[in-house]
Amino acid sequence: MAEIKHPIQEAERYLQNARQILSDKAEKDGDYYNDRKYVRMAGNTAWNGVLLALDAVLPVRATLKKGQRPEFQDYQAAIAKSDGKMTRVVLNAYELLHKSIGYDGITSYRAIQDSLDQARKVIDWANVRYANGTN
Repeated sequence: MAEIKHPIQEAERYLQNARQILSDKAEKDGDYYNDRKYVRMAGNTAWNGVLLALDAVLPVRATLKKGQRPEFQDYQAAIAKSDGKMTRVVLNAYELLHKSIGYDGITSYRAIQDSLDQARKVIDWANVRYANGTN
């Protein structure tokens, strides 16, 4: 039987994997990365880590019908109810990691680092809530 991993540690692992993909595969050249394929991969990996952290502390999936996928708006509503201050951070992580990096493949080193910082903030926030048992 597979070991059940701590969801925040798993989110951390995703974020580390995203950073590893960027450093090993995306080929940074000055202020930009050269390989969009790996930039996109890293953005999506980091965003999945954010989702793991959010799922650990927000009841988004519990409110859905069986087989239904959550939409970003479901996460937005849950985070607004839980901690309104985090709404903007989560929105920034979504817009940057998922859309701009994961989908569009922007290659700006600074923008990518800022987006990974947003992911870090969400994961750290979720870690505190998870440790305190607050959802």
